[in-house]
Amino acid sequence: MDNLDYGIIGNCRSAALISKMGAIEWCCLPEFDSSSVFAKLLDEEIGGSFEILVDDSYTITQRYKKNTALLITKFSDGEHVFEVYDFMPRYHKEKGGHHSPPEIIRYVKHLSGKPKFRVLYNPKLEYALGQTKSYIKHNFVASLTHAEKFDTVFLYTSFNKNAVVEGREIELDDDGYFLIGYNEKIFLPSTKKVYLEMERTKVYWLNWSNKTPAYRKYNDEIRRSAITLKLLSYDKTGAVLAAPTTSLPETIGEVRNWDYRFCWIRDASMVVKVISELGHKNVARRYLQFIIDLIPDKDEKLQIMYGINKEKKLTEETLEHLSGYKGSKPVRIGNAAYAQKQNDIYGILMDVIYEQLMKFSTDIENGEELWTITKGIVWIVSKHWQEADKGIWEFRTEDRHFTFSKVLCWVALDRAIKVARIFKKNHKLEKWTKLEQEIKADIHDNAWNPEVNAFVQSYGSSHLDASVLLMESYGFIPAKDPKFIGTVKAIERELSNDGLLYRYKNEDDFGLPSSSFTICTFWFINSLFKIGEEEKAMDHFNKLLSYSNHLGLFSEDIDFKTKRLLGNFPQAYSHLALIECAINFSKKHTEETILESMR
Repeated sequence: MDNLDYGIIGNCRSAALISKMGAIEWCCLPEFDSSSVFAKLLDEEIGGSFEILVDDSYTITQRYKKNTALLITKFSDGEHVFEVYDFMPRYHKEKGGHHSPPEIIRYVKHLSGKPKFRVLYNPKLEYALGQTKSYIKHNFVASLTHAEKFDTVFLYTSFNKNAVVEGREIELDDDGYFLIGYNEKIFLPSTKKVYLEMERTKVYWLNWSNKTPAYRKYNDEIRRSAITLKLLSYDKTGAVLAAPTTSLPETIGEVRNWDYRFCWIRDASMVVKVISELGHKNVARRYLQFIIDLIPDKDEKLQIMYGINKEKKLTEETLEHLSGYKGSKPVRIGNAAYAQKQNDIYGILMDVIYEQLMKFSTDIENGEELWTITKGIVWIVSKHWQEADKGIWEFRTEDRHFTFSKVLCWVALDRAIKVARIFKKNHKLEKWTKLEQEIKADIHDNAWNPEVNAFVQSYGSSHLDASVLLMESYGFIPAKDPKFIGTVKAIERELSNDGLLYRYKNEDDFGLPSSSFTICTFWFINSLFKIGEEEKAMDHFNKLLSYSNHLGLFSEDIDFKTKRLLGNFPQAYSHLALIECAINFSKKHTEETILESMR
């Protein structure tokens, strides 16, 4: 079965996807949201790739170096064996900051015999919009295009450059390397220097992973997911990406294809909350600074998403010349959803601000700015919470009074009140508490449908929506409240399909949804666990983990029938929810172990 069988490598500046056969099939340089250098993922004919080709006698296997972002692809025919270590360099510089150049290194490690391989080196710059020509120079291979705009990329290698470019057979008897860089190197690389880059990068990731606490259960899954989330963070500004890809379809052959190489306030805030729970303070600090930098005016409304370099305009266009993943057109760059109104983002952001103040209250250097943002958010929520919006799922047609949006308006007030107490700004409490209670009563009056015995998708509707499962985790309602139990049960009846969840089942702008949204299944598992159905939750969780790809990675969606991964990949949303579930199970397991030892 076709699947998203890719590994991700990256250095918090850009990322690349490498197939289980060892081919680089997606990479944008110099940054995540730059135009692509390799895009076979979106067009098998013209997209461009960098492949290591061996004959049929070789078996190819792939794994990550434990607790790192180094991807190892092993080629073996029993006698002749070699490995390719793929990574993007990242490590601490002696004078502070990180060394994260826009380049990919492929370190070829000779293990035994005299293995033979060929290389298909086929960069297609600027989304393959025009011709890319490669020229063999004295020290490197330069590839360039004049199509839409001038662009270049450079290949350095220890192997014969003519043999590489012409795809001739190479016999391996020692280690070697390929280095693809966006910039021409001032100091020429060598196998020894490249090996050192690899070791430094390995140590960086081992040190980073070591800060993640060890858990009794699902420790490997938590660590792999944490590294994946880190790979989706953009060092320069603190932005966190939803995914490093564009236009991987929610359903093959349909048009639900979006560019996810941006920072959604909702997704990023949820990621930061989970990552800081794991002890990675810097990701949280940088993200908070990203938000502070985005809100210069006190009355400026927050957009739902921004470019990773704080761009506010993300004009959507289509690349008609690309055939799309498995023929799923259109391929889009930019995202028109940036202009949508979604009232939930204020609550999500306030939740993160409150969490960070709780964790780092003694060493938060931007407390005054955060208090100004808090007051601004309350002001905006007080003016707009009664208005309809597009909701968490970004319906592109009519606005509605979505329950999730209303609950998050309540969260905004609840967390703002808690922040006011931290800063001892007690004069705000009475007014804010009154508004918080008003919103809460409004939700109970209008979002609860007694006929369905559940909180529904929007005021006055009978449709169910997986997002309302988050009411409990945001503290709006206790897990054992009959209303919440009723909601979980109704959602299980209506939205669960063989243990996988629909986001909702009513028609949206593109018809009926036909794939499962991965994060919703994690939310459902968490909710089952919270209402006391722990064994059932664990069974569902283990089943869901089995649908990951060969490296434990998840995309945005899963096909109900075939269980293949769909949608942009790897998806931050899916991995943050995996971590939340796994931590809950692990904490329970740890508590039980402690109790048993006391008996």
